[in-house]
Amino acid sequence: MTLYWVLFLLPALGAILASGQMGSWGNNNAPHQNAAKTSSLALKLFASLMMVVVGFRHEVGGDWFNYYKQIEVALEQTWIEGIMRSGDPAYGLLNWVAANFGGGLYLVNLLCALVFVAGLWAFARNSLQPWLTMCVAVPYLVIVVAMGYTRQGVAIGLVMIGLVALDQGRLYKFAGWLLLAALFHKSALILMPLAIFSGRKNWGAVLGVVLAGALMFVLLLAEYVDNLIAGYITDQYSSSGAGIRVAMNALPASLFLGFRHRFGLTTEQKSFWTWMSLGALAFIVLLAVSPSSTAVDRVALYWIPLQLFVWSRLPQAMGQQAGTQRQWLVVVLAYAFAVQFVWLFYADHSYAWLPYKFYPWVWLWL
Repeated sequence: MTLYWVLFLLPALGAILASGQMGSWGNNNAPHQNAAKTSSLALKLFASLMMVVVGFRHEVGGDWFNYYKQIEVALEQTWIEGIMRSGDPAYGLLNWVAANFGGGLYLVNLLCALVFVAGLWAFARNSLQPWLTMCVAVPYLVIVVAMGYTRQGVAIGLVMIGLVALDQGRLYKFAGWLLLAALFHKSALILMPLAIFSGRKNWGAVLGVVLAGALMFVLLLAEYVDNLIAGYITDQYSSSGAGIRVAMNALPASLFLGFRHRFGLTTEQKSFWTWMSLGALAFIVLLAVSPSSTAVDRVALYWIPLQLFVWSRLPQAMGQQAGTQRQWLVVVLAYAFAVQFVWLFYADHSYAWLPYKFYPWVWLWL
């Protein structure tokens, strides 16, 4: 458990130190530039540490043994079978290569961790406070999703790169990253229609993106939806804690909708995150009427970037007028701390993450 707290406390400390540097240099930009370079290097080192911790975990996560069985199955398949029978082509191919050419599940996890962290890194670097974004991500997105739902973790990492592209007005790149994410987990295509709500005026590009998403839906997602209905909906699967996780999206969504004029966003940014926030609130209704909380829970994972976006900007948004940015920073850090504490000590399935085991260390003692 200690390592999980190290992953949390390092970016929390970085966020506190970064808040101390903001506005403290007067008109002299040289010290600020040097501090920014130092912070950037430290952030890269932390991202590297995160990749190693996520990638070299051993028997950590609720689906660890299911993923291990997939490696064993891949040993008896051709590469075509590995792609076609996995349900997620890119992950299936990666699984088959690792099974047949060495590395096994550890190679799969390491490469998936690399993609996930690259996505989180890109999203954090595009935010006002990268350290705070990383810190808010650790308790659930990193520890639970990236370490527990490997395929969906990769997909969310690629989605975050796509969201950065969309923020920069690059609709085609957004579509490309989402299509790549869908090759790791088809459910990522659920975000494609959001291009309509990005506030961009290039309707030809928007139409092209949506049509591409519709085509990929037909090719990739149709069978997945059938399985989803048969597996989750018909059998009425439920996820313990689904309501809490949906609420974790709904809280920042409500804050954003209530105070969005304070966030200093462009018209396009405000439009997109407004629709994302409305979508997060819609999951409350879906959870109430759906016969399967698991189906709602898994789709709602793609709204986690909304948490990172709102919480990382909240200190500036709420503290800009009264000069209470640091107090709001403490509030955000306390909230993130509470999320991690409650999950580690009270979640029904946290035992699958405890204790954390590091593969190279375990291997030395085999």
